Amino acid sequence: MDWVFGDLPLHPLVVHLTVVLIPIAALTLVLAAVWPAARRRLGLLPPILALIALVLVPITTAAGTWLADRVGRTPLVDRHEDLGNSMLPWVIAMFVAAVAVWAWHKFFTKATGRVRLVGSVVLAVAAIAIAAGSVVTIVQIGESGATAVWTGNFSEDPVPAP
Repeated sequence: MDWVFGDLPLHPLVVHLTVVLIPIAALTLVLAAVWPAARRRLGLLPPILALIALVLVPITTAAGTWLADRVGRTPLVDRHEDLGNSMLPWVIAMFVAAVAVWAWHKFFTKATGRVRLVGSVVLAVAAIAIAAGSVVTIVQIGESGATAVWTGNFSEDPVPAP
C-alpha cells in the first residue's frame, strides 16, 4: 500500500492529528477519573477519543515505516521508529482505562462506600499514570521525529540566523 494522500506522504499528515489527540484523550481521561462534574459532562468522550487514538497510532506508525523506507534509514530515523512503536501499548492502556472509568461510574454506582471509594481511587491512579506515560511517550516520539527531520538536512552554507 502506498501511504500517500495526493502527492504527500501520509505520515506527516496523520502524525499531527495523533500528536494532538493523545494528550487531549489523556486529559479527558484524567478529568473523568478524578472530577465527578467533568465526568458527567464528558460522558463517553474519553473512551471515544482513546479509541480514535488507538486506531490512529497503527496507521501513523505504518505510514512512518513506509516513509522511512523511502527517505533512507539513519540512526535518528531508526530511533524515531523504535520510539513510535512504543506508543501502541500506551494507547491500548488508555482506551482500557477510559472504558473502565466510564463503566465503573456508570454501572457500579450501587457499590458500597468503601468498595466504591477504593475502585475510584485505583482507577484514578491508573488513569493518571497511563495519561502521564502516554503524554511523555508522545513528546519523546515527536522530539525524536523533529530531530530526525531537521538534523543534517540543510545545505553546506546555511543562511545565518539573524
